[in-house]
Amino acid sequence: MSAPTPTTKPQIRHQARAARQALNDRHARSQQIAQRLHTLAEYQSAHTVMLYVSVREEVSTADLITAALENDKKVVIPYCRDGELQLFHLQNLDELTPGAYGIPEPPSDLRTQPDRIATTDQLDIILVPGVAFDIHGARCGHGKGYYDKLLQSAKDKTPLIALAFDCQIFPKIPTESHDVDMDKIITESRIYPAA
Repeated sequence: MSAPTPTTKPQIRHQARAARQALNDRHARSQQIAQRLHTLAEYQSAHTVMLYVSVREEVSTADLITAALENDKKVVIPYCRDGELQLFHLQNLDELTPGAYGIPEPPSDLRTQPDRIATTDQLDIILVPGVAFDIHGARCGHGKGYYDKLLQSAKDKTPLIALAFDCQIFPKIPTESHDVDMDKIITESRIYPAA
């Protein structure tokens, strides 16, 4: 008898995290997700790309960031300051140092340089992490709401693309009024055209 399908956000987070930790080939799966991303018209035409800096068991973005920089895309990364995500123009992965929650982030001396400060209206596409997603585009993060606040300020026409492993996809995730849905979710096996 299979385990019951989780229905609350805490249950979904717990199951998604456990499933993601159990994956033994995350790097290969991340490469498959990156290949799918590179085929998206929205990504190909984007000049300025927001990418998260992956940690722990997330879909790896180090190669994606490197490839974007090599292909003359402007790369913007989020970092946390005073409970909110700020945006930084990244020119090289070597600029990052360990920050909040162990997440690599830009050092404070670079953050204040005017040419390094970015805003959501400059972004052509936003690539989003998450703990779990459903097939309709609902996202379940870590529960702090950082990304939801940031994404609410994004332009309506800026594509929101989530990167996730298949094991992070659920039939239905409960949502609240502040939750922001994804336009698409890319996994190692498919692209969900969330509507």
